[in-house]
Amino acid sequence: MVSLDLILWLLAGLPVGLALGLTGGGGSLLAVPLLIYAFGLAPSRAVPLSLVVVSLASALGAAWVLRARQVALRPAVVFAVPGLLTAPPGLMLGARVPDVLFATLFAAAALLVGTLMWRQAASAKAAVVRSAAGTGEGAAVCRLGGEGRLRLTPPCMLVLVCAGAVTGLLTGVLGVGGGFVIVPVLMAVTQLGIHRAVATSLVVITLISAGGAVSAIALGQLPWSLSALSFVLGGWSGMLLGRLLAQRLPAAILQRGFSIAIAGVGLLMMLQILTGEMS
Repeated sequence: MVSLDLILWLLAGLPVGLALGLTGGGGSLLAVPLLIYAFGLAPSRAVPLSLVVVSLASALGAAWVLRARQVALRPAVVFAVPGLLTAPPGLMLGARVPDVLFATLFAAAALLVGTLMWRQAASAKAAVVRSAAGTGEGAAVCRLGGEGRLRLTPPCMLVLVCAGAVTGLLTGVLGVGGGFVIVPVLMAVTQLGIHRAVATSLVVITLISAGGAVSAIALGQLPWSLSALSFVLGGWSGMLLGRLLAQRLPAAILQRGFSIAIAGVGLLMMLQILTGEMS
């Protein structure tokens, strides 16, 4: 008979996969606080488990979007490779960060991401139109060619490499998959619309988070158990639901909904820090 504890872990994984499937990011910003506050894990144990769940859930979504040919594959590889290199040192650095400092950094990141996602939602529709037309604003560093493929010019590659390195570092230190960095960067410096940027983000998150997860396993930091497996199953279920809904719901509504959830997490964490509930 399935225990109530395993059911709770399964249910906790659902919003993580759902966020990843719908928006290409934000799942880890929900996973880490859930693991810390709902299940009492220390940040040093919550981060590796978050990386595993995010990488496995994203892998399922990545297989889905790759089959549908929605991914800008070359930019995804350029983005992911430096992230793979910076995620392991970020993980080692994050293990040495005191819990209060970790919570403060995580809360600040959640508030910033929630704000940026809300602002970005206003331009999501314009980005889709721009992508479909094959034309873009002069600010786009990476431009689309005649067949809809991105031209990987040196300025374009430099932006993607730097963003990938930062994403990998954040992935290791805070246990975040980095979709909140990947999707806005892809939309800002390329002419990809929101849905294609989300699809590409899933591939990048899979690679970078997997690199961090493998490092965590090698360092003996992963708290593996039946509960963790149930959490992964919840993430997969949420991812499947998210991908089914992603093409049917307006991008702006998706982003605004998750921006509120993520900013709410940041506010709650910051409130606990200020009131001394976390010490």
